[in-house]
Amino acid sequence: MTSRPLDGLETRAGLGDLLDHAGRAWAGEVCLIESDRERETERLTYAEVRRRALALAGGLEAAGFAPGERAAVLASNQSKWHVSAFAVFLRGGVLVPLDFLATPAEQLALLEHARPAVLFVEAHLWRALAATDGFQSQSRRRVLVLGAPPGEELPAAPAVTVSRWEDCRDERFDAPPRRRRPDDLASIVYSSGTGGRPKGCQLTHGNYLAQLGSLVELHPLAPGHRYLSILPTNHAIDFMVGFIGPYACGAAVVHLRTLRPEWVRDALRRYRVTHVSLVPAHLAGLEGVVRRRIEDLPAARRALFRGLEALTVLLSRGRPRPRIARRLLRPVHRGLGGRLEAVFVGGAPCDPSTLRFFHRLGIPVANGYGLTEACTAVTLDRLDPPRPETVGRPLPGVELRIVEPDRDGVGEVAVRGATVMRGYLDEPALTAEALVDGWLMTGDLGRLDDGHLELRGRRKNMIVTAGGKNVYPEDVEIALEGIGTIEHCVFAAHFLWPSRGADERLVLVARPAEDGDEDILLAALTETNRRLPPHQRLAGVLPWTTAFPRTASMKLRRAALAEEIRRRRPDPAAVVGLDRPAHRAPTTDC
Repeated sequence: MTSRPLDGLETRAGLGDLLDHAGRAWAGEVCLIESDRERETERLTYAEVRRRALALAGGLEAAGFAPGERAAVLASNQSKWHVSAFAVFLRGGVLVPLDFLATPAEQLALLEHARPAVLFVEAHLWRALAATDGFQSQSRRRVLVLGAPPGEELPAAPAVTVSRWEDCRDERFDAPPRRRRPDDLASIVYSSGTGGRPKGCQLTHGNYLAQLGSLVELHPLAPGHRYLSILPTNHAIDFMVGFIGPYACGAAVVHLRTLRPEWVRDALRRYRVTHVSLVPAHLAGLEGVVRRRIEDLPAARRALFRGLEALTVLLSRGRPRPRIARRLLRPVHRGLGGRLEAVFVGGAPCDPSTLRFFHRLGIPVANGYGLTEACTAVTLDRLDPPRPETVGRPLPGVELRIVEPDRDGVGEVAVRGATVMRGYLDEPALTAEALVDGWLMTGDLGRLDDGHLELRGRRKNMIVTAGGKNVYPEDVEIALEGIGTIEHCVFAAHFLWPSRGADERLVLVARPAEDGDEDILLAALTETNRRLPPHQRLAGVLPWTTAFPRTASMKLRRAALAEEIRRRRPDPAAVVGLDRPAHRAPTTDC
């Protein structure tokens, strides 16, 4: 009988070997489900996914794709994404996942930087690239277009060979996967670029196998488990926990084509999802849906629910225990599918009150911290008991230390372990700056409390007040959650208006809720502001009406937002002083 993919994980000869074993070991199990709102569009077993990957691998080999060559994927979440990656690893190639939400100009720039021999690209994205300056001067590569209608004329460039993805197949191909060593390159994953241009993180097969081993030690998956994939697969989180992890364990992946909270909740219920990864914005949206359902209960039923909630907390002894909660709080758990075993949240700071809300309902939401440079996850809250003000303890095999801590113990977080990248592609100076004596310097600030990591924001975001106090904008932003904004961000005044010299007073850029009342918002801001420590208090608020720029995982791109504000040049007089709420200025017209 075929051995299970996780048997002797350390001896696996790379990701191609791992995935090939999975395809054979779990052949009859459901591997992948695609859902578009209420409509299921595809359901594949492991044998079917492996068969498609082998056929594509045969087509790649016939086209001359060699081990060690690079293949980029530029597409939204779908079965062809997984099949393409599977095929690349079978042939010993290096995968380059690209952000399908980036602009065509950004995508072209990354393609020229990564120089893939093959590009898998969705049809509408290829057409958008064709309309972008620089398209005709692309480097030599083969392009396979996903979902192009048969016979459609596809845009071409002088050095590019273009054909349909569906036509690159050899159904007779059944060669064994190319063996890879642990230090061989597996992927080049571009960081989200929250503070500047994206950098290509070079991750090895050994990095991924080490990360997989530590994750399944804490949260083992198995056939019958269902993982809901809503983050883009090109992102480091979903690539590991929404692709490699479930495949290695025989779990099913459910691809969801929308991020609207009501459809996420519907998918949780319809597919009886057991595991899901969310970013804080998604978790907050789900919290809103659940809160509204509780508040809409008749008064007597709502009082009964609150009593059962308190009993759940008492019986659970400070830990979210789904088995107890599913009995006492059945309507809530049934509404979320009734099978949730683990909800992972990360990618940005998460409001501790949101985590506590779910913990009280017996829903195991584990807050974590990770970086593309460290393969994905670095820490995770074990919920024993929950520590919602922290991002948990290091994963097995991961070391943390705080570099140059101040008197409060806050310093730069450094990471060491088998999951840390080889370095940045073609960036020796940046690599030397990031990797120091075997430690990855993260640029994040934090402190350790009994082994748990408390994050305090990014080093580059820290503001030093005129009184010499350090202010971490992320701390203030979390304290202001629930005040009636869609989103908000804290800046030092001089960062928005350089002409102000060294003005370190704090300004909140706030996007008010569409149906919100400005007077109520300002009153809530003023009241909350008074409760903040003096060095964290805001001098004023700049109303803003357009969506903040964000990465694929919903991280705020602070530098891009500040640049947009400076470009549109709002008058500093548009800032409403919170110590003078009666003074009004028109909302910035953006």
